[in-house]
Amino acid sequence: MIDTKISLFDTKSRQLQPLVCSDGKTIRVYSCGPTVYRDAHVGNLRTFLLGDLITRLAKYLGFEVSFIQNITDVGHMSEDFVEDKMLAQAKAESKDPFEIARIYEGRFHKDLAKLNINPADKYPKASECIKLMQDLITELIEKEYAYMGTDNCVYFSAQSFQGYGAISGNRLDSLKPGHRFEYTEDGAKKFHADWALWKSAGNRSEMIWDSPWGKGFPGWHIECSAMSLHYLNNFVDLHLGGIDLRFPHHEDERAQSNAAIGSESVAMWVHGEHLLFEGRKMAKSSGNVVLVSDLEAKHIDPLALRLCFLENRYRSQMDLSWDSLKAAHLLLQRWRSKTLSWQQDSKVDQVLAEKWITDVLADLQQDLDTPRALQKLRSLEKSEEVTDATKYQIFFKVDQILGLNLFRQIDQKVASSDQLQLLDKRAEARQQGDYEESDRLRELLQEQGIAVKDSKEGQSWEWII
Repeated sequence: MIDTKISLFDTKSRQLQPLVCSDGKTIRVYSCGPTVYRDAHVGNLRTFLLGDLITRLAKYLGFEVSFIQNITDVGHMSEDFVEDKMLAQAKAESKDPFEIARIYEGRFHKDLAKLNINPADKYPKASECIKLMQDLITELIEKEYAYMGTDNCVYFSAQSFQGYGAISGNRLDSLKPGHRFEYTEDGAKKFHADWALWKSAGNRSEMIWDSPWGKGFPGWHIECSAMSLHYLNNFVDLHLGGIDLRFPHHEDERAQSNAAIGSESVAMWVHGEHLLFEGRKMAKSSGNVVLVSDLEAKHIDPLALRLCFLENRYRSQMDLSWDSLKAAHLLLQRWRSKTLSWQQDSKVDQVLAEKWITDVLADLQQDLDTPRALQKLRSLEKSEEVTDATKYQIFFKVDQILGLNLFRQIDQKVASSDQLQLLDKRAEARQQGDYEESDRLRELLQEQGIAVKDSKEGQSWEWII
């Protein structure tokens, strides 16, 4: 019998904890989603993959899952004190801000599909949940956790909530003024660590709503509290997000939610670590932001990105590179080719198959140890003691969780006459000992999606794309 326990690292307790189904029926999962003013880059997508892996594993083990992921299409993020990014992008593209939001929301869902990330059960939009947020703010005011500032904004009183800092480790008495980059008028807040629940419209004329406190718009943090409590019936078994959201976003969200319901609102907080690209943090200013479309432009299967993510533990910082993406692409191609050939065999050792599957599952159940799971699949691929049909069954079952689409039919491509000519010229150059020309032609062919290999038998090639 398969063990159904899943252990994950809980940021709040700083230790591995079992994922518990609190109502005995359904695991309730909430994940912070995208702010839809731009395309999601590969670092964002690593975090979104985390939710997909956990829900796939839970469902494979027999659990029901309710998965909610928000879409932030309104509200200042903490760093938006100079200019609202949604409005700025709308201005740059000469479009209505809600049109911008819908464009990038659509592109977000397309990127998820390309990475074979299953959709959440519901994607509530911030702009559609204004009433939920206002009701929650009203409740927090009534319970004296929130107040109106002198600038007509509503603030949460950080000092009113016992236990602030449990997720991040930050203590209120050690937080210096200026740690929170929200623009406020001098003296508007009672305490420098308080944060805005509702912001006065001021001179803003777009993306504002009527409220009991005047025209305005919600703060960033209140959105996730309102949505998670509403859609998951006042309790979250598993709350997911990137490590950058640990503070202040999740710290503030926990305070708001717990204050509203009078008890702990989230059982487990799980965070995915940062992603570097070729040794540097991705940033627009550095010119190294990588999108799914960039992979496709280089003829790299987007699922190669998913495989690269799986090669690293979710809570370990990862350094992605074009070389690792190309290597993952080739591995995907090889495994798809192998599974196609393995399918021809009919000799299945059912006992051995179940043992392998259980072993791989055990790695995934222990804090999503995907690198170890992939290591076992590589070992299985090379094993001469396991029949092809048994390998096929193991890979088929495990891929239901890993989601690499290994059983997708490989597109058959034909080299053009020019490409065949280049291959002939390259073989001739190598035969004549002109290795400089041979290497030049190899690189040219690689740019066109053709990988050239040399062996004792001579030159061979295969598609990289």
